[in-house]
This record gives sequence, structure tokens and C-alpha cells, in this order.
Amino acid sequence: MKKSFSSLALGATFPWLAAPALATEASAELPAVSISATRDSGLSAPVSTGSNLDITPFETPASVSTITREQLDERGDKSVVDAVTRAAGISSLAHPGNGGSSLAARGFTDSTSVMRLYDGVRQYGGIGVTFPFDTWSIDRIEVLRGPASVIYGDGAIGGVVNVIPKKPSRGPIESEVQATIGTENTQRLGFGSGGAINDKLSYRLDVSGDRSDGWVDMGNSRNRTISGAVQLDVSPEFSLRLSHAQGNQHPMRYFGTPLVNGQQLPALRKKNYNVADSTIEYQDRWTELSAQWTPNADVTLRSRLYHVASKRDWRNAESYVYNPRTGLIDRSGNTQIRHDQSQTGNTTDATFKGSLFALKNQASLGFDVNSSSFTHTNNTYVGSSPSVDPLNPVAGYFMSSVPFIPRYHNEARQSAVFAEDRLELSDRWSLVAGLRHDHARISRTDLVAGSRAFEKSFSNTGWRIGTVFEIVPNLAVYAQYAKAADPVSGLLMLSPANSKFDLSTGKQAEVGVKQTFWDKRGEWSLAAYHITKNNLITRDPSNPSQSIQVGQRSSRGLEANVAVAFASGWQLDANASVLRARYDDFSETVRGVAVSRAGNVPTDVPERLANVWVSWNFLPKWTLSSGLRYVGKRYADNANTLTLPAYTTTDLALRWQLTPDTTVTLRGFNVFNKRYYTTAYYTNTQWFVGDGRRFELTAHHRF
Repeated sequence: MKKSFSSLALGATFPWLAAPALATEASAELPAVSISATRDSGLSAPVSTGSNLDITPFETPASVSTITREQLDERGDKSVVDAVTRAAGISSLAHPGNGGSSLAARGFTDSTSVMRLYDGVRQYGGIGVTFPFDTWSIDRIEVLRGPASVIYGDGAIGGVVNVIPKKPSRGPIESEVQATIGTENTQRLGFGSGGAINDKLSYRLDVSGDRSDGWVDMGNSRNRTISGAVQLDVSPEFSLRLSHAQGNQHPMRYFGTPLVNGQQLPALRKKNYNVADSTIEYQDRWTELSAQWTPNADVTLRSRLYHVASKRDWRNAESYVYNPRTGLIDRSGNTQIRHDQSQTGNTTDATFKGSLFALKNQASLGFDVNSSSFTHTNNTYVGSSPSVDPLNPVAGYFMSSVPFIPRYHNEARQSAVFAEDRLELSDRWSLVAGLRHDHARISRTDLVAGSRAFEKSFSNTGWRIGTVFEIVPNLAVYAQYAKAADPVSGLLMLSPANSKFDLSTGKQAEVGVKQTFWDKRGEWSLAAYHITKNNLITRDPSNPSQSIQVGQRSSRGLEANVAVAFASGWQLDANASVLRARYDDFSETVRGVAVSRAGNVPTDVPERLANVWVSWNFLPKWTLSSGLRYVGKRYADNANTLTLPAYTTTDLALRWQLTPDTTVTLRGFNVFNKRYYTTAYYTNTQWFVGDGRRFELTAHHRF
């Protein structure tokens, strides 16, 4: 059985080696090998996402996984979105309109249902999160699937992705530098350093930058980021840490390729129909002062004061439609937008270990307060540029007759209290419960009219209760039930019309099993869930010009993960998810008539996802690895008449450990040059082409 499994993994991941591998299996017995784990078990390492109780994924009644620094280095994913979509059940629907960051999880999409955090802090109420975007400064990425409102508030029915940066350490000072060159004139450079300055001070500094010409016309991009932290250990019990991170992005100015007579044409794969003077720029800054006090082994108090500021600018021709009468691409939607967003807040919690009814118990109490503001400057999205030939577009320039002026200013005052408890009923059985109450007051000022447009309050109480039972050592089953809420849109971007609606509410039931096995050389998990989200905005069948809040959507599915060092020098990481996502009650207006979409699959939701990564240390200093990424078909419209096809991409990497401190890696991404589409833009006939085949050579040195 062991021999078959090795050969199948070899054949699936390195197809050109499959025939000789299977022939060898048929003709000879494999020699005995010594097997050792290649990395610590993910189920036994404590995580900070989904709980303040400092418990491990094995002890958590939910689906939690971690993408480690080692895995980021091995796979070569430069962007956070590329890295996180290798986790089970997570897919991307990123495009410039959402800051290139939106995700889908368990049948729910975008930033109002799948929350992004930076070191446990959320940027409140906007559409799209533009930082962090680069993985160089990242220590790990933690993914919690399913409702997480009990810790982080509204906007997490589908799940939470927590990007955790590298931090100061008490060890000796160590530094690293990494340089990459690649196809499409890609260049990347990163520097990092950290360690103890003296017996009380330690630091961490990371700087990176990159540029590329991109795989489409006018697809050039350039980015840079810096993050740093200084930690003062006042005493063994008390520490302070000051952190700052900022990034500047100039991503590809690409808004997709239009369908021609209902089809995507291969000849248009690299065409860009934007204007020559188009602009996309994101500037983000995160600053935090945190304190931790541990007066004894049973009490921990943490507090974080933070400030987040983002400025985002767009000026583009965003809408492209093929005109069959003229044979040209008509360009419209000339849009100029600026987001000025800021947020200042504090989150504080205390954790206690003790006993309750003579049973071991952990409890956590905390509060979260923040004040946010958002100013929206735009040209009301009015303007068009000349039509262009599909094969030979002449870019031209941005044109709009409407002035670019501040249109509205939104403010939010948010506060929350939360609590968690874990009670050990026995050495093998525990109960975990959590509760959070949120209150937010949103106001909007019409800057053109100079008047208050609306002021409204939202409140919600989310909760979770779950149990974990260890059947035998290292094998546990769990179950949980959770209730959560999502806003109908980003609360800081609420329009006067959407302000009339309440939060959408959701509930989830989940059961699962987790196990570490083979002397911790392997682990696997399986989860089954059902989620229902109510109070969707839908068209009133009796008056299609009006919206009402009665709709519902739901999903149910299975997610599986396995990681195992199955032979000497071999490591397998794989996951797969299947789900059934549906609109249960939802209507939209078609030519002035309300049309039910009940029974249809929501847009941008793949019902099948899978990832495989296999690495093989075939010589003492050489590692060959390969990854497959499968994304099932998705629909571009609520009517389910436009289908984005399923696709599989293949990545390869060959790493040479030149010295104990120096590695050289050659990587190929999408090596078979699979043509695929990642998402549709706000117009469902305008699709984003995925990245083609590319290669990179990376040198990394520690000193």
C-alpha cells in the first residue's frame, strides 16, 4: 500500500516520471526507508485566529489551517491572494474594483462575507483591503473557515484570513536577502533582519519591492512595502511593542477582456483596452502600539492601540463591450475615484486559566472600539473613450465631462464586547463557547448638497458553541453551531438606499474529525457544514423598481486536508472541497421585471476546489517540487447562463541548497500555459484572463 501511494503521488505530480515509476513498482520491491517528518504538525501548533484562548487547531471546534513561512518559501507565492488560495475551500475573485483582494469561502464572497485581517486587526467597513499584499514580510497566514463573528464582528460568515507578519525575536541578530528575476521583465528584491539588540530590546525589519511588465499589453506594475517593529521587554512579565507597516502599489491597469458574440477569443488574451493615461495606486499605513502583561502563568492581559490609513486612486476606462455592428470594442464607464479612509481603535482582552466546578477552565473577556472615516471623491462614473479595434486597440486618453470632486463622507463609531470559555469536562472532552455584541453608528454627509444624508445604528449579537472529543489519542471529532452577521455592503460605503436595510444574518452547523498519525509524520482533517444567510436584498416581485430584504442563500459542503511525510525525502500537502451553493430566495430585475434566481448558484462561487503540493529531496542538496491548483467552473451572472470554465494549473520548482545559508530556486508557474479566467468584472461579459506561463530564478542568502 505504501509503495502504491508513493507511485500514484509521483505520477500525479510529475507526469513525465509516472511511467518509469510504475514500471519500477511492477518489477521490483522498494528498499526499506527511514521516514521523518518535514515540518511540525499544524494541528498541534497554537493559532491566534478564531479564538483568544491560545488553543491549537486540534482543540478548536472549527476548521482552522495555517500556511507556514516554510510553505510560502517552498511554493514561491509572491502575493497574499496567491498564497491563501492554496488553502482548502478558498478561491479568488480579485480585480481592481475590490483592491485585488476579494475571496470566496464556503459559498460566500467578497469582503462583506470573507474577512481579511492584518495581525488580528480588521480595516473596518470598506470595500476591498489593499494591505498586506506581499508575502515577503509574512510569518504565516491563518485561515478560519465558517462564521467568525464571535471574535471579529460582522462580515465573516464565510471565513477569516489572518495575515501575521514577522515579529521581533529574542535570538541573535540574523539577516536575509532575496533577489528574483523572471519572464515579463520581472524583478524582485527583499531584505529582512531581526533579533535581540540587548537583554531588553529586540527588533524586526523587512523591506521589499518588485516590478514587472505583466502578461497583457500595458500590464506593467510596481510595488514596494516596508514593515518594522521594536519590542521592549520591561520585565519577564511585561512587554511593549511598536509596529509600523506601509505599502505602495501600482498594480496592472487591466479591467478584463470582453466576450465577442458570447465567446472569449484566444487572440484577445493579451489585449488591454484601458486608456494610456490610466492610473491605479494604493497607499496603506498601519501603526500599532501593543502591550502584554502576564502577572502569572494563569493570567494574560493584552491591549492594542492602532491607526490605519489608506488612500486609493483609480482613473480608467473600465467598461468594454463588443459591438457586432461595427466590429469594435466600445469603451465607457470612464471612472475616476479616490478613497480616503482612516481608522483609530483599541482592542483589549484578558485570558484566565483556572477551574470551574472543579474542572479545568479557560476564559477570555475583551472589548473593541474604533472610529473610522471615509471620503469618496469621484466623477460619478460618467465618460467614454473612442471605440477601438479588438486586435489593434489605440489606447487614447481618459475623458469625462463630470468634475472630479468629493461626493460624500461617511463616519462610523463601532464598539463591541466579547467573551469566550473553554471547559474541560475530562481529559478528552471539552466545550468551547463564545459571545460577541457589536454596535455601530454610521452617518453620511452629502458633500455636494452640504447636508446630512442619513444616520443609522446597527447592532448584532453573534455566538458560537462547540465541543471536541478525543476518541483515542490524536484522533478527535468536533461539532459546532454558530450565528453571525454580514452588512449588505461595506458599512463605510453605505448608500442612502442601503442604509434602510438591516444586517444580513447567518447560521452554521459544522461537524468534523481531525487526526495526527504515524508518530506525527502526518495529519488529516475532514469537515462537513451547512450555512444559511438571510435578509439578502432582492427585488420586490410586485414592484421591480423597489428592493426588499427577504432573500436567502445557503451552502453545504465537505472540506478535506491531508499532510504527510510518506517516504524518505517526500512531503505531500493536499486539500479538496466540494459544496452546493444556492440562492434560496433571490430576485433581480430584467428589463423592468423581477425574475427569480432561486435554485441558481451565486456568481464567482466554484463548487469544486483542490490543491496538491508534493516535494522530493532526491539528492542531499536538491529538492524537486510541484503543485496543482484546480478551480471548478463558476458563473458570471445570476441567471447562470455565462460560465467561467474550470481550470487546472501546474507549478514546478527546483531548489539547490548551495551552502547552509544560500539557496537558488528555479520556478515555473502555469508551466503548461493553461488559458483560464479568474473572475468577471462588474459587467458579467467582461472577464479577467489568468496569468500565463512564467519562470523565475531566485537566490536567497542568510547572514
